[in-house]
Amino acid sequence: MARRQTAKRQAIEPQGITPRTTQAPVYEPVAPRESELHICPSCRSDLVYPTDWSPAAMRKWQVELRCPDCEWNGSGTYDQQVVDSFDEALDNGTEAVLHDLKLLARANMEEHVDRFVEALWADQLLPEDF
Repeated sequence: MARRQTAKRQAIEPQGITPRTTQAPVYEPVAPRESELHICPSCRSDLVYPTDWSPAAMRKWQVELRCPDCEWNGSGTYDQQVVDSFDEALDNGTEAVLHDLKLLARANMEEHVDRFVEALWADQLLPEDF
């Protein structure tokens, strides 16, 4: 069996050619840009979300942030306009996730219906199935 696996590997990877390994780009952490709180300053992911926020001063908010991709955490005090923009980005992300969830739920339901119809036609359903 080991010989068969070796033979397959040699057929796939001709001699003299070795697979390249790629390294993920390394980003230097930067201070979060106030206009883009949803962008991680460490890994550039656009999935940053608030873990806590509270009023700090007149028209300013203290916001604690977290990136789920690289586990970056940060906090700062931001103007109302910046927090409103962040809130809008969070709403857009929520809408995108809900849209994807609806598509996935529909695809799963279609698959279940197709299997049920096939089972009906193949006479594979019994009374105890219900």
